Amino acid sequence: MTSFDPSADNAAIREGVAQVCARFPGPYWRDLDARRAYPDAFVKALTEGGYLSAMIPEEYGGSGLNLSAAAAILEEIHKNGCNAAACHAQMYTMGAVLRHGNAEQKRKYLPRIAEGSLRLQAFGVTEPTSGTDTLALRTTATREGDAYVVNGQKIWTSRAEHSDLMLLLARTSPPDEAERRTEGLSVFLIDLKALVGSGVTIKPIRTMMNHATTEVFFDQARIPASSLIGEEGKGFRYILSGMNAERILIAAECIGDAKWFLAKGAAYARERVVFRRPIGANQGVQFPLARAFAHALAAEAIVYRAAAMYDAGQNPGVEANSAKMLAADASWEAAEACLQTHGGFGFAEEYDVERKFRETRLYQVAPISTNLILCFLAERALGLPKSYA
Repeated sequence: MTSFDPSADNAAIREGVAQVCARFPGPYWRDLDARRAYPDAFVKALTEGGYLSAMIPEEYGGSGLNLSAAAAILEEIHKNGCNAAACHAQMYTMGAVLRHGNAEQKRKYLPRIAEGSLRLQAFGVTEPTSGTDTLALRTTATREGDAYVVNGQKIWTSRAEHSDLMLLLARTSPPDEAERRTEGLSVFLIDLKALVGSGVTIKPIRTMMNHATTEVFFDQARIPASSLIGEEGKGFRYILSGMNAERILIAAECIGDAKWFLAKGAAYARERVVFRRPIGANQGVQFPLARAFAHALAAEAIVYRAAAMYDAGQNPGVEANSAKMLAADASWEAAEACLQTHGGFGFAEEYDVERKFRETRLYQVAPISTNLILCFLAERALGLPKSYA
C-alpha cells in the first residue's frame, strides 16, 4: 500500500472499472438472474478493458500488475453492484501456468487468455465424496503413451459451460504408493471445450444464486501428455501456492459487496420517511449500519495488508485466510443491515438488495468455509493441535 486508504491506491484502475460497470446496471443483472444466464457481455467488456489479464505479464499480452491491483479491480466490480464471480477464477487459476508451466505452455495459452480468445474460468478440484479434503480426491489420470486417460467426477466446478480451458487436479498414482499424503496428485491444463461429448459431460447445478456452477464427469477422457503442468505428482503443492491469491481476491470482492450494501442502506435510510422523519434519524437504524461500516473498514485493512505481503514475495497464509473470513463476515453483516433497513422493499427484486444478499452469502462457504479457516488459524497461528486428519 502507498497510503492509509487502500481505496486511494490504483485510483485510475478503479475509475476505469467503475466506468465499465456503469454500462451494466441493476436491470442487466436482474434479467440474467431471472434467466439463469451467463453475463457474456460483461465478461467481454472486462476482457477488452484488459482487467481480466491484469496479472498476466506484459510479454504475454497482459498488464503485468500485482495482486493488490487485481484485488482493487474485483473490489470495484462488487462495489458497483456487479458480480465478478462470472470471471474471477481467471485471476488465480492462470497463476499455476505462470508459476509452474513450461515455456511452450505459456506461449501457447497466456496471450490468447489475455486477448480473450480463450477463457480459463473452470477449476476442477472439489469432488462429491471428498469436499474440502482435497487429498482424498478420486479422479484419476492414467498415463497411456503420449496421453493421459481421465476418469472421475468434479462438483461445484463453476463456469465450466463458459470456459474453453480447465485447470484440473487429478490423481496420477495411488495413495499407497506415495511417501507423503500430499504426493501423487497432478495438475493439467485441458481443452475442456474439445472434450465435451468426447469423454466429458457437464451437468448444471441450480443454486440459490445465478452462479453457473456444474458437475463435470470424466469417462475415459483422453488428454495429451503435454497438458501436464510442472512435474507429475507435485500438483497439490502447485494448487496450494495459488490459494493465498484466491483467498485475497475473494476477500476483496467481499469488501466491495460491503461497500455496496452500506452505500445502498445509508441512502435509503436518508430518503425513507416514516412518522414524518427519515428512518436514518433513528439509532435503531443507524447503529447496525455504523457497526457494519466499522467492521468492513477493519476487514479492508487486513485484505490489502495480505495483498501487500503477497506482492512482496512473502507467504501470507494466516493473513490471507484471516482476510477472507473477516471480509466475508463484514459483507454478510452489511447485507443484513442493508436488508433490514429496507424492510419489505429489501425483498423486492427492483432494489437489487435481495440479489446481492444471495450472492454475498456464498462467501461464508466458498471457496473455503469459515470453520476450516478457524481450524487453520488455530493450528498455524496459535500452535494448537490439528483438529482434523
